[in-house]
Amino acid sequence: MNEIILITISSLSISILSAYIGTLMLQRKAVLTAGPLGHLAIPGVALALLFGFNISVGAFPFVILGALIIWYLEKRTFLSTESLTAIIFATGVALGFLLLPMEEAEEALIGNITNIGLSETVIVVIISTFLIILIRKIFKKMVLITISEDLAKIEKINVSLFKLIYLLLISLVVSLGVRLVGGLLTAALIAIPVSSAKNITSNLKSFIFTSILISALSTIIAIGIFKLTSLPLGPVIILVNAFIFIISVFFKK
Repeated sequence: MNEIILITISSLSISILSAYIGTLMLQRKAVLTAGPLGHLAIPGVALALLFGFNISVGAFPFVILGALIIWYLEKRTFLSTESLTAIIFATGVALGFLLLPMEEAEEALIGNITNIGLSETVIVVIISTFLIILIRKIFKKMVLITISEDLAKIEKINVSLFKLIYLLLISLVVSLGVRLVGGLLTAALIAIPVSSAKNITSNLKSFIFTSILISALSTIIAIGIFKLTSLPLGPVIILVNAFIFIISVFFKK
């Protein structure tokens, strides 16, 4: 299959998934949580590059471990998720640069999906579809937990379990996102489209739809620029998203 088709399908799958979970993360005012988890993926990416296996596979255990540590410490310390992710951020970056070969730093930090094959593209699409379905199933319950944990408990929602599922979902999205935009830019892939959509929408349904649309459109435009210029795709996707965000500011509702 044509290389650019594989790049487009896999990039769109990851971008749409990232935007969708971003709409939930923005409701919880935790959209930047993905940043520290993305940085925690860097040690896994470093190992993947050293030993020649898939970057997302390398990132996955480190990001999952970070999510579990955050979940556990939230329960034990009562510190905010943001405070705990800052600690994880520093740990991930420090460990990553200890392991990372400097000649491979660019791919770890800003991603590289341009060498993706057919089998990996199929896996990305299947995982992304599954995660979108799962996010949809927990969306309302997570919004209720955000509004009031006490009210959620009255509704017999296991708050601790759903928080864990939520963090694990973010971890899986980050693991896929690292392949597209690297450990350094994962938070931007999630945060910028939803921020743009928030500026120009007034209800939840249109907010979700517009977030996904902006993310998909940014990715398609970025792939076109990549094809014409051979600039690194990950940073170009983020810059196109940032440009759309600036435009959205002038149409803010």
